[in-house]
Amino acid sequence: MASSYNVETIFTFGDSILDAGNNHFIKNCTMQADFPPYGSSFFHHPTGRFTNGRTVVDFLSEYLGIDLQQPYLQVEMEVVNGSQKDYPSNGINFASAGSGVFRETNKEYGVISINDQLEQFETLMKSNQMDKKLVQKSLFLFEAGSNDIFNYFSPFKTTKLSPEAFSDAMLVEVEKWINQTYQLGARRFGIISLGCVGCVPARALLPGAPIDQCYEKMNQMAIRNNLDLEGIVKGMPRKCSGTLGVYGAVYDIVQLFRATTKRYGFLNTSSACCGGGTLGGMKQCGDFLTVYPGFNMFPKIASDIPYAFETASMNEFPFTEAEGMLIPFSSLKLWF
Repeated sequence: MASSYNVETIFTFGDSILDAGNNHFIKNCTMQADFPPYGSSFFHHPTGRFTNGRTVVDFLSEYLGIDLQQPYLQVEMEVVNGSQKDYPSNGINFASAGSGVFRETNKEYGVISINDQLEQFETLMKSNQMDKKLVQKSLFLFEAGSNDIFNYFSPFKTTKLSPEAFSDAMLVEVEKWINQTYQLGARRFGIISLGCVGCVPARALLPGAPIDQCYEKMNQMAIRNNLDLEGIVKGMPRKCSGTLGVYGAVYDIVQLFRATTKRYGFLNTSSACCGGGTLGGMKQCGDFLTVYPGFNMFPKIASDIPYAFETASMNEFPFTEAEGMLIPFSSLKLWF
């Protein structure tokens, strides 16, 4: 099927919405999903994905008839030790859960920022590990920024920028990523918007955030960012000759899910299907402390996820597989 769409390779950059398990291979990274119940609904074991099954890019790959992309750090390790001869031709996943468009976002947890993900890809290109003609025909999928906005409202993070100035600074980083990726040969882009950041269960961690409704200050910041992001995508063919850019309107799609839950098979779009504390957003899914003793960011909780197929959020941030399945076809439909 891939040949009918002329897309046989996907390079993915982003955070937990797209991460295929890179964080698992980062020493001392404390944002992990390599323990149950993650992966339980499809792979039947943890893969490092922050969901019970497949991610947005996994479903997109399956639709195109492409094998699922491996995490970059896994591929790099296997190429170095000789268990894998070459870097795969179906693409690579560089995404790192918890990352943002700013290098500083969640840096203390050992995640890989969008800038560093791009540097990893640049290293492959400059060392001739990837075929340039293949790269020009590939889809470059980008999704990042929710963690930056969430941290803007965190009492543990401080910035002197106004919400508008902070959003503008984020967009500068996105444009840098597009321009630098273009210089490395990328021509086809799928740029995914920010989701409803103010509706994630983890908002329960923020002082003053409402529990019975979404945090509108945060959502308004995401909406403003998305409007400008869509303008950047529409302007790509003019600024970068030969490019095709598609904007994935995830925010609108998620709001549709929330407004018409039963139509899409969801029973709960407010709280997480697993996790602990208020909205299930104050503690991570699974027996985290048994796997990572001594780390106290997320207290130990039970690992039962009976509502994963009927709930939109897996835990504090990421989608469940059920929502991840619907998003790529509704938000990136113009591509196909």
